[in-house]
Amino acid sequence: MSTAFVTGGSGFVGGRLIERLVGDGWTVKALARSDRSAEAVRKLGAEPVKGDLGDVAAMRDGARGADVFHHSAAKVEQWGDWLDFARVNVAGTYNALRAAREAGAPRFVHVGTEAALMAGKPLVDVDERAPLRPDSPAPYSATKALAEQAVRQAGADGFETVVVRPRFVWGAGDTTLLPELVAMAKSGQLKWIGGGNQKTDVTHVDNVVEGLLLAAEKGTPGAAYFVTDDDPATFRGFVSQMLETQGVTPPEGSVPVPVATVAAIVAESIWRRTGRDGEPPLTRFVVWVSSQECTIDISLARRELGYAPVKGRAEGMEELRREAAAA
Repeated sequence: MSTAFVTGGSGFVGGRLIERLVGDGWTVKALARSDRSAEAVRKLGAEPVKGDLGDVAAMRDGARGADVFHHSAAKVEQWGDWLDFARVNVAGTYNALRAAREAGAPRFVHVGTEAALMAGKPLVDVDERAPLRPDSPAPYSATKALAEQAVRQAGADGFETVVVRPRFVWGAGDTTLLPELVAMAKSGQLKWIGGGNQKTDVTHVDNVVEGLLLAAEKGTPGAAYFVTDDDPATFRGFVSQMLETQGVTPPEGSVPVPVATVAAIVAESIWRRTGRDGEPPLTRFVVWVSSQECTIDISLARRELGYAPVKGRAEGMEELRREAAAA
C-alpha cells in the first residue's frame, strides 16, 4: 500500500487531494496546525500530524515512509504583510523540502499557480516557458514564484520534485473564493472591471487533484505543468454562472480598468503608510485577475502526464447548485 504525506490538508485543494488518495487506497498522513485542522483531515480519512510549516521535525517524522510528499499549504490572499507571505510560502516551502528529503520521501509534488507569472500584464496562451515573476509587486505572486524556484531546484540524489500549476480553482467545497464573491455581489461591492469580458482559463478542484496524482507518478523531475479545465470562458460569464448556482443575481455595474488601477494603487499606498488592518477595498492583484486575459496551453501536461480533465463545467456547476440547495 502506498503512503502520502500532505500539507494544507484542511484546505480546499489539500482536502480534496486527501479524499482522492484515501479513495484510491492510499494511507495518508496530513500536517495539522490546530485541533480544528486535525479533526478536518481525520474526517477525510487521514492521520493528523500536529505541527505547522515552521516545524521541520514534525513534517519529517510524519513523512517517514511516504512515497510522495504533497505540498499544498500556502498563504493565498490578495493582500497582507510581505513577510507573512514569505514566511508561509517561501520559508514554509524550504522547510517542507528539507523535511521531505530528511524523511526519505522520493517524490515532492508542489501546488503552484499561474499567479507566479503575474506582474501586471495579461497572460495569453502561455505555457511553461513563460518566466516566473519573483519581482512581482503582488506578494502572493512574488512569493509563490520564489517557492516554485526553490522546489524546481531542489531535486538531487534520488529526491525528485515537480510542480503543478492550476488557474482559478473552483468547485463544491470552496469555503473562500465563492463565498467571498457571493458576499460582494449581495452587498453591491462586486463590479466588473473593464467589463469582465476577457477570456480566462479555470481549473475544477477535481482536475487539480488529477494533475497532482499524475505528476507524482509521471512528472519529469524539476518540471512544472499547467492544468486547467481546457475550456476557456469569459471572466464575467464564468463568475456569473457560479453566482447563479448560489441563487445570486450577477451584478451589471462596470468600472474602467484605468480607474480601478489608480484606485488600487492609492488604496495599497494608504494601507502601507498607515498600517491599517485588513485588506484594502481594491488591490492591483485583484485588478489583474479580474480584468486581464489569462489563457493557458496545457499541451505539456497532456503529452507528458497523459492529463485530461476529469470534471467538466456543467457537472461542476450542478454540484455547486446541489451544495447550495443542501446548505
